[in-house]
Amino acid sequence: MAIRPILEAPDPRLRVKSTPVETFDDALQTLIDDMFETMYDAPGIGLAAIQIGVPQRVLVIDLQEDEDAEGKPVRNPRVFINPELFDPSDDKTLYNEGCLSVPDQYAEVERPTRIHARWRDRDGNSHEEALDGLLATCLQHEMDHLEGVLFIDHLSRLKREMLLKKLDKARRTRRAA
Repeated sequence: MAIRPILEAPDPRLRVKSTPVETFDDALQTLIDDMFETMYDAPGIGLAAIQIGVPQRVLVIDLQEDEDAEGKPVRNPRVFINPELFDPSDDKTLYNEGCLSVPDQYAEVERPTRIHARWRDRDGNSHEEALDGLLATCLQHEMDHLEGVLFIDHLSRLKREMLLKKLDKARRTRRAA
């Protein structure tokens, strides 16, 4: 396993539409393991393969919502390969989203509260499930990456430009330090 560099906006590779996975082989297993290691190290709760420069329809999520007896987050890793969303609810939820590719920047994004999803796991097994709450929001966010869309694309032009200016300023400050 390896921690891979995470692409940051405005890297044009983040705008590439990812291609479906066709082969479930050792290379895919290594990619998935690297994605989890990279996501946990960042730290984050979701990561799409394109965020580490691999334009394949693979994403990983671990909300780590529960804690063990010592108060440490309990890992619940989930892999979504070639995911599809359908039958979104009409009701919407606002969530203050952030992104490992837009570090330390957050904004409220409105998304369907409930969705149905279909995907394959790391072994190629098919799954279908109705999802809601943070998992539904996170899956929609990560699936946007597979289409070359960032959460900031859901904002007004003014908010998006302000956020990108703050990101650029933070990046310059990090380099100067």
